[in-house]
Amino acid sequence: MTRQDTIYDLLIIGGGPAGLAAAVYASRSMMSVLVIESMLSGGQIATTENLDNYPGFPEGIGGMEFGQQLEAQARKFGTEMALATVTGVSLQGEIKTVETTEGTFRGRTVLLATGTRSRPLGAPGEEELKGKGVSYCATCDGFFYTDRVVAVVGGGDSALEEGMYLTKFAKKVYIIHRRNQLRAISLLQEKAKDNPKIEFLLDTVIEKINGRDHVESVTLLNKGENKTWDLPVDGVFMYVGLMPNTEFLGDSVALDESGYILANENMETSVPGVYAAGDVRQKLLRQVVTAVADGAIAAVMAGRYLDEKK
Repeated sequence: MTRQDTIYDLLIIGGGPAGLAAAVYASRSMMSVLVIESMLSGGQIATTENLDNYPGFPEGIGGMEFGQQLEAQARKFGTEMALATVTGVSLQGEIKTVETTEGTFRGRTVLLATGTRSRPLGAPGEEELKGKGVSYCATCDGFFYTDRVVAVVGGGDSALEEGMYLTKFAKKVYIIHRRNQLRAISLLQEKAKDNPKIEFLLDTVIEKINGRDHVESVTLLNKGENKTWDLPVDGVFMYVGLMPNTEFLGDSVALDESGYILANENMETSVPGVYAAGDVRQKLLRQVVTAVADGAIAAVMAGRYLDEKK
């Protein structure tokens, strides 16, 4: 019997910490589980150099390694994996279907754990120079900027963490933030300010990204001084927020105004037998530790749902 012929107990869309934690819990409960993931196991955390705030790893752990270990643990208990992109879903009824680039999969319950992606800045030149100096992943692209000058846009934890990571390669890192105060936690701010390669440009916005075949400079506006100038840089890394990966859902489940899935504390969505976990659901704190907790709860609730249907 092929995967397309199988009716799984649980279909998990997304192989990040939430999805894989759910797979571990569900598979250990003797549920048949298929995880559908379009990229690397671990989701966004796989692009992080070091995960140092997850309990139990005092020295931290590489993001990619963490994702690989999660997948190995899920597979150990019987989870199946499918490398595919989801193109549509039908979530009503007893049997739910998930359409992908590798065919249609069916399940009695579905977990939506598709996470988020980086929000584009929306500056002129950003789209045209994407992949030509405009990047959203320092871990992926940092090496290409050895001994060069780069800009990081944003003032939160991710911006400062990735800015410090880039100092391993770049000779100069500008951190550009539109407010006059950073949003990152104090510890990160202190570390970044102590790094001689980092210079902060606060109360400043990018008006345009300039270049033909590659990024050559950014046009900046200091809002307080109403001063505009061109800053020569070789690359621009964006960390200005996140967007939920929910476009494929259409109106199949209830979403908030920003596109995040509405789910209660039991991870139940507006559709019976359909759950949401991790960064893709509306929540206060988006961290790996909360994602895996969401996944565990969702798996248990899916199991209870199936038991009630027997």
